[in-house]
Amino acid sequence: MAQFAVILPAAGRSSRFKDKHYKKPFAPLANRAIWIHSAERFINRDDVIQVILVIAAEDRDDFDFKFASNVAILGIDVVEGGAERADSIEAALARVKPEADFVCIHDAARPCLADVWIDRVFEEVQRSQAAILAIPVSSTLKRVGADNRVEETVSRARLYEAQTPQAFARELLLEAYAQRDGFAATDDAQLVERLGKPVSIVPGSPVNMKITTREDLRLAEQAMKALPKPKFDRRAHPFADDDMWR
Repeated sequence: MAQFAVILPAAGRSSRFKDKHYKKPFAPLANRAIWIHSAERFINRDDVIQVILVIAAEDRDDFDFKFASNVAILGIDVVEGGAERADSIEAALARVKPEADFVCIHDAARPCLADVWIDRVFEEVQRSQAAILAIPVSSTLKRVGADNRVEETVSRARLYEAQTPQAFARELLLEAYAQRDGFAATDDAQLVERLGKPVSIVPGSPVNMKITTREDLRLAEQAMKALPKPKFDRRAHPFADDDMWR
């Protein structure tokens, strides 16, 4: 059986979330922190041998105070990230177990994830070495100039919105990051593309939303009700039903 390490980046600034009490991965959603929902989708899989959560160094003390028991129960590794997302992934890659054949990256703030989508990405990456969830762009796209006026309508033919999880053969991802040279990639697939390597698309779902603003929490809570229950059904910590820090 192929073995996977999973990286959950949660070191962003959450500037659009606008909550003085929480950064978005740590905000409560259905009685658990958002990042815990994401982690639960991976921890009990037989093909996942390691889950790494990446947090900002400035969040370490607060994170340990609130979530040390969760980390112990879930059996995950926590590493401190860097200034940019790619820096954070690079820090996590340095901690990946050597026996991992593949590395999967999933946004910690994308909790509405179904097991079947993970299955499909994991199956495809074993065939193609690089696979990501993505959905076709359905809205009309406009290119806008500096004066805030429409310059053109962009054809949406063959355009896809990338999601996570994204999974890669370990050596391929390590090579992509070794040749990053400071490039500010917006996702990991972009770095693999820069090597000239193909990346396969696995059909995703609009339900697999990334939480960006506080308003997204309401949508995510409804979306989660339509997903299968996570395999991990124990309480994440003794106060899982309480919003202790608001």
